[in-house]
Amino acid sequence: MGTQIKKILVPLDGSSNSFRGLDFAIHMARECHATITGLYVAGIAKPRTNDPITPLEKILLDNAQKIMKKAKLKSAQKGILFFDRVTYGDDGKRIVETAEKHNFDLIVIGSRGMGAAKEIFLGSTSNYVLHKSKKPVLIIK
Repeated sequence: MGTQIKKILVPLDGSSNSFRGLDFAIHMARECHATITGLYVAGIAKPRTNDPITPLEKILLDNAQKIMKKAKLKSAQKGILFFDRVTYGDDGKRIVETAEKHNFDLIVIGSRGMGAAKEIFLGSTSNYVLHKSKKPVLIIK
């Protein structure tokens, strides 16, 4: 493989599958000397900066913080540099946009997350990312 992996994007929603993806990304990062960025997508429209935080936004941001803290600890225990990022909107779309915009080398995503829609083999988000991303995608079951 001619491309070196230095930046891995791992979407995290708190599900066991998303953390399985993180575990695999940690293993890969150790082998490639790469960094990991965890991405939490709050499934709401981006709040305006002037507006006060709503109770729903506070719950989502608190959840994101807990997930990222756990992910950062898991990564640090294996000697991997972990960055966190929180964004708003449609999860599949935001994952693909983030990977492109920040030039990630690889997206490692769990096959199913917390989403309500369950597809036969893949979750709707991982299916979307697989088909829409121009970056390589590794789906972990």
